[in-house]
Amino acid sequence: MTELLDQTLASIVTGNHQSAAVFEKYNLDFCCRGKRSLQEACRENKINPASVLLDLEKIYESKDSGGDDFSAMSLQELSTYIVNTHHQYVKREMPVMLAYLQKVSSKHGERHPELLKITALFAAVCEEMEMHMMKEEKILFPRIDEVEKMYRENGSIPISSTFIGAPVSIMEQEHDHAGSMLQEMRELTNDYNAPADACTTYKLCYAALQAFEQDLHRHVHLENNFLFPAAMKLFSGKV
Repeated sequence: MTELLDQTLASIVTGNHQSAAVFEKYNLDFCCRGKRSLQEACRENKINPASVLLDLEKIYESKDSGGDDFSAMSLQELSTYIVNTHHQYVKREMPVMLAYLQKVSSKHGERHPELLKITALFAAVCEEMEMHMMKEEKILFPRIDEVEKMYRENGSIPISSTFIGAPVSIMEQEHDHAGSMLQEMRELTNDYNAPADACTTYKLCYAALQAFEQDLHRHVHLENNFLFPAAMKLFSGKV
């Protein structure tokens, strides 16, 4: 298993989706910062790589690979899965979470001023994610679907790769920015550990933020490491 140390976090999760849970356990960002090697990520996070490898070994030895085989999906199927699973989750959870954060920060913000910063950050995330998902659903995903149909019908695509590449570049930049804001929230919440005097709603807010971050990691991973590269590969004809 030591050979995994030289592989990137993104490539490890791409090869085995269950490894995402291991990286979440150790707070190793495999989506926005997925280009780091496992060795490098462990060093930066001051984590013993032997512990991570031990958990990964248990995953690799399991006979049940679990989950969906995203590599076997068509691009249209994958984009639909992303919308139905991750976009719907974000649209459903964001307004509820923001309302609770605003309530908690108004009651506890004087004693815990970090709550005000966390609430402002999450409000910014909500605004950006709404625009981001709309651009994917109205522009990028339909273009990917169109390009896939062209390739299936003609074996080639008679348009420039910028048709997909330009919006993909913007989406990846927005992924990085959303990830950096969530990382800042993680730091402000002390890794989502509520203070001793936190009420139930306070604790629920932190738990919801952690779940939101974990979903975003999987969401971005599917786009950055499956959907977008596969769409761009169509232009080379190496599918």
